[in-house]
Amino acid sequence: MELTQVGGRTGCQRVPPTLSGVSGEGTESGRRLRQLASIGVERLEGVGAKKLAALRDQGIDTVLDLLTTFPRRYIDRTAQKPIRDMLPGEEALVLATVKRSEARRSRQGRTFVEVDVFDGSGYLKATFFNQPWRAKQLTAGTEVAMFGRMEVFNGQRRMTNPVVDLVGGDKTGKIVPLYPQSEKSGLTTGEMGGWVGEALRRAGRFADPLPNRYRDELDLVGRDWAMHQIHEPEAIGATHAARKRLAFDELLRLQLVLVIRKRAVERDSIGIVHASAALDGHGPFVSAFHASLPFPLTGAQRRANAEIAKDLASPLPMHRLLQGDVGSGKTLVAVTAALMAIQDGHQAALMAPTEVLAEQHYIGIRSLIEAATLTVTEEGSLMGERPVTVKLLTNRTTAAERRELFSALKSGTVDFLIGTHALIGEHVEFKSLGMVVIDEQHRFGVEQRAALRAKGNGRDPDVLVMTATPIPRTAAMTVYGDLDTTILDELPPGRTPIVTHWCRTELEESAAYAHIRDEVASGRQVYVVCPLVEGSEKIQARSATETLEELSGGELHGLRLGLLHGQLPSTEKESVMASFRARDIDVLVATTVIEVGVDVPNATIMCILDADRFGIAQLHQLRGRVGRGAAKSFCYLIAEPKTPDGEARLEAIERSTDGFELAEVDLELRGEGTILGTRQKGRSDLKLASLRKDKDLVVSARVTAIAIVGSDPELMTNPELRDEIELFVDPEEAEFLFKS
Repeated sequence: MELTQVGGRTGCQRVPPTLSGVSGEGTESGRRLRQLASIGVERLEGVGAKKLAALRDQGIDTVLDLLTTFPRRYIDRTAQKPIRDMLPGEEALVLATVKRSEARRSRQGRTFVEVDVFDGSGYLKATFFNQPWRAKQLTAGTEVAMFGRMEVFNGQRRMTNPVVDLVGGDKTGKIVPLYPQSEKSGLTTGEMGGWVGEALRRAGRFADPLPNRYRDELDLVGRDWAMHQIHEPEAIGATHAARKRLAFDELLRLQLVLVIRKRAVERDSIGIVHASAALDGHGPFVSAFHASLPFPLTGAQRRANAEIAKDLASPLPMHRLLQGDVGSGKTLVAVTAALMAIQDGHQAALMAPTEVLAEQHYIGIRSLIEAATLTVTEEGSLMGERPVTVKLLTNRTTAAERRELFSALKSGTVDFLIGTHALIGEHVEFKSLGMVVIDEQHRFGVEQRAALRAKGNGRDPDVLVMTATPIPRTAAMTVYGDLDTTILDELPPGRTPIVTHWCRTELEESAAYAHIRDEVASGRQVYVVCPLVEGSEKIQARSATETLEELSGGELHGLRLGLLHGQLPSTEKESVMASFRARDIDVLVATTVIEVGVDVPNATIMCILDADRFGIAQLHQLRGRVGRGAAKSFCYLIAEPKTPDGEARLEAIERSTDGFELAEVDLELRGEGTILGTRQKGRSDLKLASLRKDKDLVVSARVTAIAIVGSDPELMTNPELRDEIELFVDPEEAEFLFKS
């Protein structure tokens, strides 16, 4: 018999042997997560070959995996409603015993399983459609938890396709944790709870890597107490405090990696001080450029320019994210930043994710710079100066053109290079690269950013990353936490709001096509975007081709239709876009290749077919291709969504044109998985924390990470925290973060 303290309670308990015999025993300060990550779950009692396979099927290989598989909900048996007291239409959680299960067929031949359960107060019939395996899973005597909507039919309480957890065993405790389950694996929540309980007892006390001062400031409980109460709570209130602490730990690890990475880049960088950036925030080039524009800058653009100028005047290289809604004027800010570098005798580069977007940028930026009539000094020339030179590099650039371009780049006679991934090719050498602009950050990885930055010949160019996909502030802190952030939250004057309409009926769809014909008759142009087909550009291309044929022979007969998709050769893509810009095409039938960057002010209608198959961000991006001139513009969403989420997405797009508001809706609908999926590397995705539910915790974790790293850049005085960071990132990232 041993005395042990579990979750703050001391008692006389029979304790199994500790989880020992592995590298790194528990320290005086307690058990570290790394030690648990090195112990396989097969070391726990009752985990044989079959159970081990089922656990591994759920991604649980180690004791750490098990203990960070948190309950998804709890049954509070002290406040549980018996079946007889539940009301029709009420969503309810039922803990009961299966009395009978039977697989049956309907008159239409559909398979369904009927299960009768009893909780001591009354019976409930649960019906499962298209789940024949439920008959074997839910045999008589099985204890289950069912969550669903209670209905009454012919005087009998019923649920249809409820969520099921196999509880297993006699749960006499007051709080029953329900763990995530693979319904076909056969694991019960009781088995999971048993293994978790054994792991907690054998692990002993947990080390707490968070210094006391931060726990006190943020009102956080200790980790040891939190780990026990999240799995074996004494009261429902305890689960909330435990979850807050453990969610904070997840967020803090992410933020520490991002802050340390930012500091490491700064530490190892040799920046460029742009002296003229400190002159009235601009210098002469920028003043002349702004004076040449036919419209004034917005207040948001002026603020962004000032923040960038301050960065450029610093000896530390800039790493800044420029986040702005569709049409907020990010390109003008990027050109301003590039000119700050060029006027000091350096070169600038802009990298775009697609050839269409790169070519669009090239045409627009070259035109803007030529209009400003800017010149740079050129020794040996007759006039002693030459115009600022803008060039384009994509896969379409011929070998002869490349040779000439590479030579000019190396000699410094190309001032601004715009292109695709071709910019990071090994033969691309700059004389003095001072500014890098990367458009649509989510298309590029950290490694590609670093490759372009490495073109600076021993000095790190300043980096400005642009994205037209607004994401919520807390998500930006997590995804782009190694970048400083600037937000453009104003639209330029003269931009008219886009009227959006979801066509729910055939009559409304016909009215949309009639409106398209009217707009074309008045000299306007239209985009028709084809359904998104996952996984194959060839299928998308066929879909676009078929749509073109259907429309040209039907609703849009007699109009001049063009076709644009990813399978077309580059020369043909540019030819189609040139024809559309020249107004030789009335209606451009396209795939999402036009999602970003395409700018044709005369286009006033965007018609999106099967719009429910697109995400909110993509719909908002596509809609942003119109409304780019003074004429009133429209977006038609043609769709019959099959799911509530599909309806919610279309309703949101129809209701709002605010990209930041839509980003919040998107986060609510999809969760943070897709947003976190854009992070580069890192093993620790969020298991407990939520970017939408824990916004205050995200901010607290960011502030705490900055404070910790500020006084201890490599966590040398916080060895337990450092050990966790190294555990949750891959070895290459850990070496970079702590290499000094």
